[in-house]
Amino acid sequence: MKLNIAVLAGDGIGPEVIAQAIKVVDVVASKFGHEINYTEALTGASAIDAVGNPYPDETHEVCMNADAVLFGAIGHPKFDNDPSAKVRPEQGLLAMRKKLGLYANIRPTLVFPSLLHKSPLRTELIENADFVCIRELTGGIYFGDKGRNEARDKAWDVCEYTKEEVERIIRLAYEYAMARRKKLTIVDKANVLETSRLWREVGQSLEKEYPEVTTEYLFVDAAAMRIIQWPEGFDVMVTENMFGDILTDEASVISGSMGLMPSASIGIHTSVFEPIHGSYPQAAGKNIANPLGTVLSAAMMFEYAFKLYDEAAAIRKVVDASLDQGIVTVDIAGTGKAYSTSEVGDWLAANV
Repeated sequence: MKLNIAVLAGDGIGPEVIAQAIKVVDVVASKFGHEINYTEALTGASAIDAVGNPYPDETHEVCMNADAVLFGAIGHPKFDNDPSAKVRPEQGLLAMRKKLGLYANIRPTLVFPSLLHKSPLRTELIENADFVCIRELTGGIYFGDKGRNEARDKAWDVCEYTKEEVERIIRLAYEYAMARRKKLTIVDKANVLETSRLWREVGQSLEKEYPEVTTEYLFVDAAAMRIIQWPEGFDVMVTENMFGDILTDEASVISGSMGLMPSASIGIHTSVFEPIHGSYPQAAGKNIANPLGTVLSAAMMFEYAFKLYDEAAAIRKVVDASLDQGIVTVDIAGTGKAYSTSEVGDWLAANV
């Protein structure tokens, strides 16, 4: 099978972790008889520096012509520390999601037996945690009208959703729940927000189409508490853009390291696969970043974009082996030996 993959390494540690994922993808492709064509493209701060646009038209064309996008991370302190900057790396990520129609972000939250002791939560709370958060990705406050008044002493960000946007993401969540343990949690703030009341109305209207699924509704603050108190109680969670951004980052630390968690963004056009961590500029160039989240994102790519389940399983198996044997970077090494980013990548590739 010929696979065309767009590679958007981005900023900070992005190029380093993407390089390790490509090592693993190449070995898996060779083992299973696939031919891979990579096309690299600019995004984020590196694209701003090069062409003044965090998501250039040329990059979008590369993504549209690819079968899947393997994405690193974006962000740079020089933009974070400049509130007056007109163009920001994160605008490239939002533009990519909008132009590719990536309306759903799929983030699994799971634990690894060899790392249970690394979690900030007690083992008995998390040892069976395994849930998926489906975050709406192209609507809400991140894409609504925003601005400042002339005196710049007032600002606004408008949260907007249409019934159609809410219905397609909740329907997708029901389909995931049907394929898992048949439980869906819809997260909103319907006691305060009109958009959340729309979410709840749409959810209630869809319930009857999925009678096999147990549906519950949680306010976002209650959901945040339950992720800490009883993460094993979730199966599939669906929520709006900003709530999902916050809750999935909270959930990611259950595993013991944000560097372990992959994600997929799917929708109308080419799907994008990326680790959930940021660009971590403090570690850039030091060869210490954890590549496992990016490698597991490549596993999701094989599974979701190409329907190649054995290839995805092979990647997950070797990642589990690296954790079991302590072939890990400094963020999870503890008192044991810490391997470099490239050493972990080399070990994974050698042991697929």
